[in-house]
Amino acid sequence: MSDARDPYPDALRAVALLIVVLGHWVATLPRIEHGMLVETGHILDAWPPAGYFTWIVQVVPLFIFVSAAVSSEGVWERYRAGDPHLHWWSARALGLARPTVTYLAVLSVFVGISFFTRDGVLGPLNHSLTVHLWFLLILLGVQLVLPLSVWADRRFGLWSAAALIAAIAVVDLLRSRPAAFEEWLILGRLVTAEHDYFAWINTLFFWLLPQQLGIAWWNSRFSGRRTGAALMLFGLAWLLAAVALGYPPSMVNGDAGGDTNLLPPTLALLGVMWFQVGLVVLFETPVRRFLQRQHLGRWMAMIGAFGLQLYLWHKLAELPAAWLGQRLGWPIDAGMPGEPGFWVGRLEWIGLCALMVVPVMIAVLLFERYRKQHVEPATGTYRIVSGGTVLLLGLGVSLGLGALPGALIGLPLVALAAWLLRSPRQA
Repeated sequence: MSDARDPYPDALRAVALLIVVLGHWVATLPRIEHGMLVETGHILDAWPPAGYFTWIVQVVPLFIFVSAAVSSEGVWERYRAGDPHLHWWSARALGLARPTVTYLAVLSVFVGISFFTRDGVLGPLNHSLTVHLWFLLILLGVQLVLPLSVWADRRFGLWSAAALIAAIAVVDLLRSRPAAFEEWLILGRLVTAEHDYFAWINTLFFWLLPQQLGIAWWNSRFSGRRTGAALMLFGLAWLLAAVALGYPPSMVNGDAGGDTNLLPPTLALLGVMWFQVGLVVLFETPVRRFLQRQHLGRWMAMIGAFGLQLYLWHKLAELPAAWLGQRLGWPIDAGMPGEPGFWVGRLEWIGLCALMVVPVMIAVLLFERYRKQHVEPATGTYRIVSGGTVLLLGLGVSLGLGALPGALIGLPLVALAAWLLRSPRQA
């Protein structure tokens, strides 16, 4: 790869980010009674065919794929120079922790206002406002072992990815234990039939796989339009076969440990990854040339620079969107698919969320502009390990418990993590 900044990975991450934001807004179904928001549903519960659309909007594998690719060279150079990887990871963790502190602090203010005024908005959106933090946990986790992934690619090439695929398959087979030919035909149904706690090890195996493939792609282990087209077709065939074998069509959410392809990941989720990697490889040359010809690299980098902020805050825009929709009397109440006005209401809800995210982002960016930007990360092992542990705990609590009480408990934990992950001279 060229030493100059490549606009293609930045463009991929920008597209993935926009898909995630729109996907989250589309998924939220507000329910209003007597002019008040009483609950929020999920479009997958109201309209089962939406599960097939998640084959497009589940772009977390793509984000991890690209992030690993662009970070791999720097990590390898640090590794060869004897610089401990924890130093690099502490900078990443600190860069994530600081804006998360701001988000949880503002969310805690809304929690307090809602509690004392007994407003009916926050309650229905309680878990919706922190559910997206799961991605930050996954990203931090896989980046922690990025040097091992880079070493594995240098040592074993694509065989390292093949080993992860085999491991995921073994876990699914242990869950299903097919004993007869007829049971192989309903493999997916057997896999997702009950909560097998050991299956959560696939959370590690699966999310390491796009990281491993991203490193391999960056090192030119696979490329070309034919390879990209083949991977896309393979991914689509994989997804269709998975549904035919009884795996749920949805690649998001689901009942943790049960009827889900995500919690924990199953073999079916691999189809999404194949399809996305195929897209990346298929359009690599023409899109990169277009971006360079139009001099769009700086714009892609700028969008990427604000990516974490938009990801953190886009869910909060649902609060003012719900409030404004109620006051205007717009039909944002989702109703049910097939009912008159359902899709009109969907468009109005998405439009309100898009409108409300603008002032939210302006306020956040103004705050960040006057915030101290250059903060040195910690280099001491104790501070990094303890800070990272507390950060993961704070994110997990906020994710699991929702805004109330999750944000209230998670805020001091993430704030402590941000302090620990700083250089002692600046803490």
